[in-house]
Amino acid sequence: MATTQECRAALDELSDNMAGAEGDVHAAAALDRSLSCHITDLDITFTGRLRDGRIHVHDTLDGPPRDRAQIRLAMRGDDLVALVGGDLDFARAWATGRVRLEAGFRDLLRLRTLL
Repeated sequence: MATTQECRAALDELSDNMAGAEGDVHAAAALDRSLSCHITDLDITFTGRLRDGRIHVHDTLDGPPRDRAQIRLAMRGDDLVALVGGDLDFARAWATGRVRLEAGFRDLLRLRTLL
């Protein structure tokens, strides 16, 4: 089971990957939205913003998200680490329910380029 520190490191790596992206991926990441990532097996939530092509984590909370972020992710810690490491395909994980992504329709259309 991934630790809180490993999950936070995975989010930081994802942020670095998005910031270094070019073309359509860079444009898709250039949103300014509130963000939450609930790690279900650890029952913690990272909250922050997706801004300027980066994930800015502001807080780590116990339990599920307290507020409804504009972009909401939920998954097990091992799945987050595997996604960022390239060992788990996002589309397959989303289709099978291992990863939940909720956002407004327009945001989902833009985010599909990232995924």
